[in-house]
Amino acid sequence: MSDRGADAVRWLEAREAAMLALLAVLVNIDPNSHEKAGVDDVGARIGGFLAEHGVSVATIPIAGYGDALKAHVTGSGGANRPAVLMGHRDTVFPTGEAARRPFRVSDGRAYGPGVADMKAGLAMNAFRLAAFQRVGGAPSPLVGLFTSDEETASPACRPIIEETTRGARAVLNSEPGRPSGDVVTGRKGGVFMASTVHGKAAHSGANPADGTSAIGELAHKTIALHAITDLERGTTVNVGLVSGGQSVNTVAPLATCEIDLRYVRPEDREAAMARIAAIVTEATLPGISAALTIRGGPAAPAGCGLARPVRGLCRSERATVRRSRARSRAAAPIPDSPPASAARLSVRSAPSAAGPILRRAKADLARIYGEFPRLAARRAQAAGTLSGGEQQMLAIGRALMARPKLVLFDEPSLGLAPNIVERMFSVIRAICNAG
Repeated sequence: MSDRGADAVRWLEAREAAMLALLAVLVNIDPNSHEKAGVDDVGARIGGFLAEHGVSVATIPIAGYGDALKAHVTGSGGANRPAVLMGHRDTVFPTGEAARRPFRVSDGRAYGPGVADMKAGLAMNAFRLAAFQRVGGAPSPLVGLFTSDEETASPACRPIIEETTRGARAVLNSEPGRPSGDVVTGRKGGVFMASTVHGKAAHSGANPADGTSAIGELAHKTIALHAITDLERGTTVNVGLVSGGQSVNTVAPLATCEIDLRYVRPEDREAAMARIAAIVTEATLPGISAALTIRGGPAAPAGCGLARPVRGLCRSERATVRRSRARSRAAAPIPDSPPASAARLSVRSAPSAAGPILRRAKADLARIYGEFPRLAARRAQAAGTLSGGEQQMLAIGRALMARPKLVLFDEPSLGLAPNIVERMFSVIRAICNAG
């Protein structure tokens, strides 16, 4: 170990109380992946600590998720390629969890939401950077990367991670190891997905035979999806969230679920994704339609029917397009002149097949922008009186208003794939024309 390395270790050994103090501050903040304010609050505390110790910190703005932070400590040994110390600030816990389970230390162990995954790692990385800054630098430059959306498969920060780590001499991610003390040297790949199942509503007592239950169909699909799991190969599929239905005495016209796929080998991902797409496409009950979208993780392999351009839609996606076009002809018209705020919406690089879909989606999104302030004011005046459709419009509007600009693309690698846009268009049109 170099003299500077030894000096850094000695400085750190005397800072245990300060490390615990920073850890307590971080644990007592709620940074759910979808709560930008909380994730950015954790970033502000880390950035403030680093700045106090003379470490250069840059903020990379991200719309819809927490911003990313990138810190730099210059090298002292002549090496040019940096070592990257990486970690994520977001957690899976809901807002309010920190108040329910605040940070505490008992019998030499620290407790609290995210204390291991991975706020302790964030505190360690911050102190490592501060230590080497104090002693005049590490043998090679150090870069500290603090991301904001890892728990959702890094949809926004992945390009930042790739750019930062490309060409690095080493990348050390401070996620927790194993209870044995072993260091984790590899992780499974993952894909997060959502599926929406459409059935047909009917009164469950008067005319149940006229309906088709989306919840019943989703139950069949869930069993089939779980059967993909192959523990020996390390492939797992989990339907972790489900919702659906309209009322207790109505055959459910809609059901949704969120799906988690984990795999070890790329070829296993391709095989699992193809089976998942087939399960979603193939209906067990008559009159069912379903769609599958990727929320996070690597893009779908060719041929599985996911996130493909409109010109290459699989059978289920072509059917979805036809159904949505039929619904759009029957629905109340969208105004030709959208609100001025809709100028932030744009459509680019749309092939002829995707153009009409994207243009309708743009108009519908514009109407969301126009309706959102009215609904927000109404909710403020009479909390709890909004319908389910209005509540959903509010949720979509909040998400859209959080983005400085929304651009719809036809290529999956550039933005929203047409099947996702088509699904968004269908949902928003239904909300806009309800009532």
